[in-house]
Amino acid sequence: MHFDRKNYFYPDLPKGYQITQQQTPIGTDGYIEIELDGKTKKIRLERMHIEEDTCKSIHTKHLTLLNFNRAGVPLIEIVSRPDMTSDIEAMKYVEKLREILLYLGISDVKIEEGSMRCDVNISLHEETDEKLGTKVEIKNIGSISNIGVAINYEIKRQTELLKNGQKIIEETRRFDDKTMTTISMRVKETGNDYRYFPEPDLPYFKLSEEWIKNVEADMPIMPEILREKYKSLGINDKNIKTIVSNKPMCDFFETMLKHTNPIILSNLLTGDIISIMNKHSLQFVDIKLTQENLSNLIQALEKNEISSKQAKEILPILILEGGNYEELIQKLGFKQISDTDSLLTMIHKVIKENPASIEDFKAGKDRAVKFLMGQIMKESKGQANPSLVNKLLTEELKKY
Repeated sequence: MHFDRKNYFYPDLPKGYQITQQQTPIGTDGYIEIELDGKTKKIRLERMHIEEDTCKSIHTKHLTLLNFNRAGVPLIEIVSRPDMTSDIEAMKYVEKLREILLYLGISDVKIEEGSMRCDVNISLHEETDEKLGTKVEIKNIGSISNIGVAINYEIKRQTELLKNGQKIIEETRRFDDKTMTTISMRVKETGNDYRYFPEPDLPYFKLSEEWIKNVEADMPIMPEILREKYKSLGINDKNIKTIVSNKPMCDFFETMLKHTNPIILSNLLTGDIISIMNKHSLQFVDIKLTQENLSNLIQALEKNEISSKQAKEILPILILEGGNYEELIQKLGFKQISDTDSLLTMIHKVIKENPASIEDFKAGKDRAVKFLMGQIMKESKGQANPSLVNKLLTEELKKY
């Protein structure tokens, strides 16, 4: 393999050429599968090559500013074949590609921060005509949702031009997220205009079969395999989607699976925990909740040592402040009483103090049990195991 020089003059390329891989890209002829309406569609990848980044162009109303900080930084460019026929397919493709790159550890793929960027090429043609129309490239798309907006705007713009008998010119346009429109930047050069030639300052290099096999053996578990695994554990599709889409959360989830109830764990992560994170504008890597604390909380829920209501009070403290679960439980007085003898003592005391409730129970009035339950919880300062109290109380009332 070797690198090439791509020569062109534009403000974002101050040295007048870009180092790239025109003749020997690192990858060719791949594909990605996307799910759409329950069906799988294969999107072919033409090539993947390494090249250096250019300056960042910042367009204002009257001028264009250049940020040189990223100029010369290596990046990977992945070029797809024209297999997508709608805005939905394009967004699904980028989402899937983003997920793969994230799980491979290549990048944090934050489109809004520029660590992943997307240019869209659009060509219109009649359904009866297999030949693609003139290609127009759109740059400066800052989110996956805006990919769909840009595509739909450009389809509408090109359709109107063609209906009016005008020709589509091959050009590069940019997406303006304020007006939600595309704006012409420059007419597209042809391949010959770039005057490619081998980069003289970088040597040729070879990737050995041994190196490739080592990379294959060291591949991380990919999202599709994780989805199947979680599904087999009985986790619902909504929870699976939330967990897999958040890599740090998924890593946390994976390490806890061996010693924790997966259903309760997934429900807490995608319910209360993510709700608290959103409320306080936190990322998963920012929270102070440890695996040990969460594992202890889940075990306590399973053993009915704490109620779900108490768990909702404990979690914000563990997430925002950290600390030790056992110490926190003692401090809050949340340790549930599940000792039968202790509970029966309280039940007998409450029944003795409220004899009218016995008659209400015999008369079939539901309020009797609810009232007595409330008195017992009050007597235990909220620490009595509710389900066990209900069972014991009903059994005792039936004796009268």
